[in-house]
Amino acid sequence: MIGAESTSWLIISLEIMAVFFIVVAGLAVLVMIVLFIYDTRQNKQAILKNFPVIGHFRYLFEHLGEFFRQYFYSMDREELPFNRAHRSWAYRAAKDLNNTVAFGSTRNLLEPGTVTFVNCPYPTLNEDAVPIKSIVIGSGCKKPYEAKSFLNISGMSFGAISRPAIIALSNGARKSDCWLNTGEGGLSSYHLEGGADIVYQIGTAKYGVRNQDGGLDDDHLKAIASHEQVKMFEIKLSQGAKPGKGGILPGIKVTAEIASIRGIPVGKDSISPNRHIDISNDDDLLDMIMRIRNVTGKPVGFKAVLSDSHWLDGLFKNIHERGIESAPDFITVDSADGGTGAAPMSLMDDVGLPLRESLPMLVDKVTEYGLRERIKIIASGKLITPTRVAAALCMGADFIVTARGFMFSLGCIQSMQCNKNTCPTGITTHNDRLQKGLNPVSKTERVANYHHNLMYEVCMIAHSCGVQEPRELDRQHARVFIDNGLSVPMDEFYPPSQEKYHFTTD
Repeated sequence: MIGAESTSWLIISLEIMAVFFIVVAGLAVLVMIVLFIYDTRQNKQAILKNFPVIGHFRYLFEHLGEFFRQYFYSMDREELPFNRAHRSWAYRAAKDLNNTVAFGSTRNLLEPGTVTFVNCPYPTLNEDAVPIKSIVIGSGCKKPYEAKSFLNISGMSFGAISRPAIIALSNGARKSDCWLNTGEGGLSSYHLEGGADIVYQIGTAKYGVRNQDGGLDDDHLKAIASHEQVKMFEIKLSQGAKPGKGGILPGIKVTAEIASIRGIPVGKDSISPNRHIDISNDDDLLDMIMRIRNVTGKPVGFKAVLSDSHWLDGLFKNIHERGIESAPDFITVDSADGGTGAAPMSLMDDVGLPLRESLPMLVDKVTEYGLRERIKIIASGKLITPTRVAAALCMGADFIVTARGFMFSLGCIQSMQCNKNTCPTGITTHNDRLQKGLNPVSKTERVANYHHNLMYEVCMIAHSCGVQEPRELDRQHARVFIDNGLSVPMDEFYPPSQEKYHFTTD
């Protein structure tokens, strides 16, 4: 009898447990269904929209990483090309969240090359700060450009990044009063859609302004310049991640729309020449600058990676021989640690100088040749945080451009899928399903937030140094750590040339 009762209770217990597990499983399925519906309909998180339900594990692991990274994950400052600390700052800035930290810096302040700023005993009060000044580029042009922001969006072509990404960047740039560089892929309706100021980049393939032989077509150039939003033209000589190699867009990313804009076959790799076929020396470059300026009436400059100063000596001497009007209106110096969607590792890793060496070199040479007022200097390359931007301003840059910083504001998770058309956030893919996760409306706000908060914190650094406006920063406001663990003033670390080029004017 007891055995029978025990058996009966065992059966009842098992039935209760079975019902319990069925109810739990049912609730779990219901929760997953609700999550799936919510994730696919929300427009704030691309990962969740493209990968409903399972995408939540990313945020769980990211959160757990704060506690377990010493066992399973790299430290905040260890990852490349951008470490967790820098990415986290960019994400929070884009979401307009509090970006303060606690307990002390995790940065190795003694690493050679590290920049630290010289705080003033009497910092600038908010009421004493002055608004950021506009700078006119190309004052001698028929249509000079008054640039309002020192921080702008660097070249990312339609093709390298997606339609919704371009739309979000264009609208975000308009809200931020900054310019948007087209990259070398030509001008699309999506660039114009947001109403932003546009810098049209002319790459070595001259997409959008080329003739059948691959040279520059003046009629196409006039058509591009007829858009009021197109404010300047940038001749791309080289790019930080692949100096000596033209643009590379894999065929899987060459859609019919992109092929039409670029004038290339659908589905075929888009490989730009290593250089412009009609620019083989300094005279050719200066001739091209003058030609584009005369045809468009707008400022013209060039983008290049620097490796030594000898080329600059020859170029600037040539400018004086030809006349000051032959000078470019701006020079964009790109860093060897710049980024791209596709490049050979040998070029990405081992060719060109980093910005901390090439930028002061360019500034000093422009000054040495008496061209500092004539030529505006734009710095590019891994400048995604206030520290890096402020350091570039101290070195002498007039403007800063960043591509990857604004990619992080769009939601980039550094998945390194840019060249495979499989970007999980929809930024660098033309897969319609993955693009659905990138909502241009919400990402527009993220772009504008990132711009605002980066500008704000650069101003904060400037005020700490005792100046009223970020462009008042110079090399006396920073120090650079050297091998012995001590720092030296930046103006001693980068001593300007004592020589001045002597030229005559008629």
